[in-house]
Amino acid sequence: MPSVPLHGDPVPDDGALPAAALAGVGTRPFGCYIHVPFCVTRCGYCDFNTYTADELRSGDGRATASRETYADLAVAEIALARRVLGAAEVPVSTVFVGGGTPTLLSPGDLGRILTAVDETFGLEPGAEVTTEANPETVDRDSLLRLRDAGFTRISFGMQSIHPHVLAVLERAHTPGRPQQCVAWAYEAGFDHVNLDLIYGTPGESDTDWTDSVRAAIEAGPDHISAYSLIVEEGTRLAARVRRGELAPPDDDAMADRYLAADELLSRAGFGWYEVSNWARGAAARSRHNLLYWTGGDWWGVGPGAHGHVGGTRWWNVKHPAGYAARLAAGRSPGQAREVLDSDDRRFERILLELRIAEGCPLDLLDAAGRQGAERAVAEGLLEATAHERGRAVLTQRGRLLADAVARDLT
Repeated sequence: MPSVPLHGDPVPDDGALPAAALAGVGTRPFGCYIHVPFCVTRCGYCDFNTYTADELRSGDGRATASRETYADLAVAEIALARRVLGAAEVPVSTVFVGGGTPTLLSPGDLGRILTAVDETFGLEPGAEVTTEANPETVDRDSLLRLRDAGFTRISFGMQSIHPHVLAVLERAHTPGRPQQCVAWAYEAGFDHVNLDLIYGTPGESDTDWTDSVRAAIEAGPDHISAYSLIVEEGTRLAARVRRGELAPPDDDAMADRYLAADELLSRAGFGWYEVSNWARGAAARSRHNLLYWTGGDWWGVGPGAHGHVGGTRWWNVKHPAGYAARLAAGRSPGQAREVLDSDDRRFERILLELRIAEGCPLDLLDAAGRQGAERAVAEGLLEATAHERGRAVLTQRGRLLADAVARDLT
């Protein structure tokens, strides 16, 4: 959840959504995203809406928001969501707890938030319930407790196995800790386990990267995400690059790293299903992320969290203290929102669905977009056979240029 300033229309104090957005609620897939904004330290590359303990203290040293009270706040917003969505049955098919570092909350608090979702809306049978986790903040016992609380899927931040790469990112893992966490998670009974990797860190070599991919594969997860490093303005990493202390990521090297990852993962039995995500079969795919990519509805709980229902998108105030104050006053924590028109929704469908393995229907494209798709097929960026079936599906080369292809189609 990058801290990009957004502008929109005010959200009513009661959080009410337009009638058009509420039409059809319960007939579309519905998920919950829970944002936990706490971190022990802020990583130098991170632009997400996160806060350390020191950043949550007022001038007199008192905490303005805390991990200890956060579950109560999340439960309060879940109750607000129920009031806004009305009496319609809205079973929750996916829950994703992200951050920040969700596992800085106790398994009991995370479980209490999940129980509130279930008691308020009802979890669908077989619902996917995911939490992100820093490997240093969990152990065998806490993973058992998370599984007992109802979590079915867990995603560990690994980034790299090489200390010098982690140092640039300002991450620190005990050597082998992410791999050990994968084993503990399966022992605890988790259905699915993901490892997150980052490529393109200044100072990372081709061998460093392939070492990390191989180590992730050997750890035995059924899902691996690999993201290119983005140097976000306002981060310590951006400042170091600007001062010349670190070289900026090289586009050609990034492309080579992506191709190397795709080759290694494919040989190991992983299939890509979104540009940055690979899974061992359809069951291992992140159903929550697929809900985002295919235009489902979700309620975003927490400071800075984004929600979307029926073409209306909103985002909460970012600071935990402001978020807490609004809920305490009986007000929606929503900062602003926008109502997407049909052209906006079509445009977003193209951008998002193009990134997944099934691609997007060609009938979403206007005449210029269909011509762009024909050019992309001729240039080897879209699959010819899929094009004949009426879909725009990226080739491997097209995945490297996904943003440029999307621009040509829109």
